[in-house]
Amino acid sequence: MISDVDLKHLERCIELAQTALEKGDEPFGSILISANGEVLFEDHNHVAGGDHTQHPEFALARWAAENMTIEERSKATVYTSGEHCPMCAAAHGWVGLGRIVYASSSEQLVQWLSALGVSPGRVRNLPIQDVIRDTVVDGPVPELAEQVCELHQQFYMKKR
Repeated sequence: MISDVDLKHLERCIELAQTALEKGDEPFGSILISANGEVLFEDHNHVAGGDHTQHPEFALARWAAENMTIEERSKATVYTSGEHCPMCAAAHGWVGLGRIVYASSSEQLVQWLSALGVSPGRVRNLPIQDVIRDTVVDGPVPELAEQVCELHQQFYMKKR
């Protein structure tokens, strides 16, 4: 169930995705929220330089592993503009982070990119639950997914 607080955090993720786009990067943004609602860490995509492991969800997992106890991680929530890729879902699972909330799904992204004529990447898009177990996952959020779609359209139109 998506709450008003969830929507607020997802809107911040979309702002971070917009920042990534403005910097010439793929539009993805994520934040890590503690059990008491504190923003602990936020980031956006940094893959434009060619290192496609520089996803914000992966950075959040690394930060959490270095700065939080196992118990704190398990109670934290990751919010993200787009559903985790398999690499980021695995990182999330390995460090033991809690709930995941996303604005748009991997399935939606595949559909949008296909409609734009973008060839699929080498890594398969899998739902988070196909990569990790025992994690509460909420999303997509239709009214926000449309905003994310527009950011991806802008990114790929600039590349043409």
